[in-house]
Amino acid sequence: MAAPNADDQVLAGQAAYNRFVLELYDTVVLRLSCRLIWRCPKRLMLDNYQRNVGARHLELGVGTAYFPHVCAFPAPPDITLVDLNPTVLRVGARRLARYRPTEIRADVLQRLPVESGSYDSVAMNFLLHCVPGGWPDKGAVFRNAADALRPGGRVFGSTILSGGVPVTAAARHLMGVYNSRGIFHNTADDLDGLRAQLAGSFPQHQITTRGNVALFEATR
Repeated sequence: MAAPNADDQVLAGQAAYNRFVLELYDTVVLRLSCRLIWRCPKRLMLDNYQRNVGARHLELGVGTAYFPHVCAFPAPPDITLVDLNPTVLRVGARRLARYRPTEIRADVLQRLPVESGSYDSVAMNFLLHCVPGGWPDKGAVFRNAADALRPGGRVFGSTILSGGVPVTAAARHLMGVYNSRGIFHNTADDLDGLRAQLAGSFPQHQITTRGNVALFEATR
């Protein structure tokens, strides 16, 4: 059953992440594509994660839950996983079973069914370039993160950009393939647009780029 308010583009994009794809994700995406195509090794994403994660943590766009699986939390964590894809949620929850995470199936563009102002950190790694729409639409994800965070809480993550950063021919080609299949929605995702949307919800923020990946972190 579709989650409430999930439109066709959102549903089509998340459906690509089936069990077979998820089994290959850590190797193909995080190990090979990050380093060779997007030119941002996963260790930089992990460093960003480790620097910002808190004990009460909200994970938006779960993937394979690689980063919460390998990071060192500052205290025994209370983790909430949010994703529209039920297979992704099951795989992530199984990987993090030692933490007994809460699973919520929801569209990150809609108001999230979580307690406002209660999380120490919100992560969104490799999520925004998969979210349909332009930056004004994707800005809803930052607003939802801000609403979930306690004062002083941290939001952080990464996204693949198509403008405002150096993009190789190989990266441009692969993004074209993924966009044509509805897996990516980042043909208009540029650095200035990301900065504007992040600043709209988090005046205290920082963005660094490596290859055509933007790594961001901010404080509520």
